[in-house]
Amino acid sequence: MAETRKKTARKAAAKASPKKKAKVAKSPAKKATRKVAKSTPKAAPRKKAGKAAGKKAASPVESVPVSAPLAPAPKAESAARKFALAAAQLVRDDKCTDVVLLDVRELSQVTDYIVIGTGTSDRQMQSVLDHVEQLGKTFGYPAWKTDTDQRSTWLLLDCVDVVVHLFEPNTRAHYDLEMLWGDAPRIAWERPDQMSRDMAGLHA
Repeated sequence: MAETRKKTARKAAAKASPKKKAKVAKSPAKKATRKVAKSTPKAAPRKKAGKAAGKKAASPVESVPVSAPLAPAPKAESAARKFALAAAQLVRDDKCTDVVLLDVRELSQVTDYIVIGTGTSDRQMQSVLDHVEQLGKTFGYPAWKTDTDQRSTWLLLDCVDVVVHLFEPNTRAHYDLEMLWGDAPRIAWERPDQMSRDMAGLHA
């Protein structure tokens, strides 16, 4: 009974005089720090890069300065052009007149260059055509076809990329291939020793 009373008395004493917790005074430095923290605005939350979850934001593409396009390098003179020039010069050397060299690459699908000349006779024109045929072999352009009319007033040598026409004067005027290929640019083929002294055409 005595022990039970003691326990009851202790409990009653404990309830009657509870222990007060010691208050810790807050330092002014901590208060100032809290005030600054409260006054600082919160950073905005980062937005998701993609609409769907898991998508990564695309990396910004750096702008690279684009340089001006380079001018195309000049093309080397083609073998067909070299042969056409040499053929026109040979036709003139063999006494044909009014020699014309036409560039028909943009106009024809069957050849690139046309050489036209006027001969004095069928024998002379045939001799010139034979010489041009031999010249074509040295340039790698053998004759694919040769043709002539019944009176031998129009002789033709076809080397595929280069075609040579030799006419008797009246036949040339009748067919007038220069007018037929009037849109084709003319190529200057003359060597210095073949240049006509009548540049103004006064004696034409």
